[in-house]
Amino acid sequence: MTVVAMSRKEIDRMHVLRDLNAQRITINEAALLMRLTRRQVFRLAKHYRQDGPAALASQRRSRPSNRSHPAAVRTEALALIRATYADFGPTLAAEKLALHHGLRLGVETLRQWMLADGIWKDRKPRLARVHQPRYRRPCMGELIQIDGSDHRWFESRGPRCTLLAFVDDATSRIMHARFVPTESTFDYFTATRAYLERYGKPVAFYADKHAIFRVNSKEAKGGDGMTQFGRALDELTIEIICASAPQSKGRVERCFGTLQDRLVKELRLASIDTPEAGNAFLPGFLEAHNARFAKAPFSDRNAHRPLNEQDNLDEVFAWREERTVTQSLTLQYDQTLFILEPNEVTRPLARQRVTVFDDPDGRLAIKHKGRELPYQVFDRRQQVNQVAVVENKRLGPVLAYIAERQKELDMSRSRRAPRRRGQAAGLFKAG
Repeated sequence: MTVVAMSRKEIDRMHVLRDLNAQRITINEAALLMRLTRRQVFRLAKHYRQDGPAALASQRRSRPSNRSHPAAVRTEALALIRATYADFGPTLAAEKLALHHGLRLGVETLRQWMLADGIWKDRKPRLARVHQPRYRRPCMGELIQIDGSDHRWFESRGPRCTLLAFVDDATSRIMHARFVPTESTFDYFTATRAYLERYGKPVAFYADKHAIFRVNSKEAKGGDGMTQFGRALDELTIEIICASAPQSKGRVERCFGTLQDRLVKELRLASIDTPEAGNAFLPGFLEAHNARFAKAPFSDRNAHRPLNEQDNLDEVFAWREERTVTQSLTLQYDQTLFILEPNEVTRPLARQRVTVFDDPDGRLAIKHKGRELPYQVFDRRQQVNQVAVVENKRLGPVLAYIAERQKELDMSRSRRAPRRRGQAAGLFKAG
């Protein structure tokens, strides 16, 4: 008994030819059913009478394609993938093989080879979407999605850090990106300022409900209800929109999904292992990435507005807090005591409110109605050292011990990150 492998089309033709041999249908009816000419029907009927159903089976079945690549090419491609691109997807692996090794292979061909060799696995079927789609904004600069992704960008070669990204909603173009230690207000200040100096002011930023962007505490009382970042954008007339779900800002979320695959591997190929080197590498990578994935906007109009003379970015992107000056012309900020130098300007400020400007680069200024006030930092160690020189045989050793303990305490404090840098505890994420 011989088993003949036949397709559905070949089985249907066999039934038609069987009815034709039994004279249940005519030649014209058989040609109409098989969508062939009369001459082709006569030819198939003759072979069917001589050889039976096997005559209808394709002779190319189970044979290699005439357009298939040589076995040596497949072996070379899979060897290169295993050695260098083991965790690359078929699309990215095909790009790298063509760019660096001169092997130009189809993505589907390479995918089938990787599946058969066990290098690549099909993704699990995804659940049906439940979020309604949203149209892109018509022009560039109308809506910029911002977010940060904490990831092992340098794998085991370097420290874990966060990548801040600014993605244009109209084009999916990554406008700006920067590696930072953590997702903090000061890091957003620095990245946003670089964005504005390059492109100008967009109409709105689209972010999540992180405490950097909005006040989340229901118990919060007083103030204007703005975070430090929200206050900075308000002064620049830039709207801040907080999304209710990650799917609402899907462009930046999908962008990070792509970057966590492609950027990590590009950094590996370039042997980059520090955030500083990564920031130097990003401009060239983003240019190639945008050329590959960016979309054309519906409108050619650019909604970015240029910065003007009233936009003082030094003051806008500074952490601001108000303090009340005491009768002794002192105030406390960030666990530090500041003494205003007594003069005709500062003496009337007792019991008055002043503003402390803390810049991301570490500079600190105290201002009243826009005027900067001279000050000095009160050093408690200097006070202890002055007391320790009192000529008293019994008091001297005690004060020396106190001074030493005070020095050890101050050194332990200096080893700890000050509050404005204490991002791990989330103090500065509160905005």
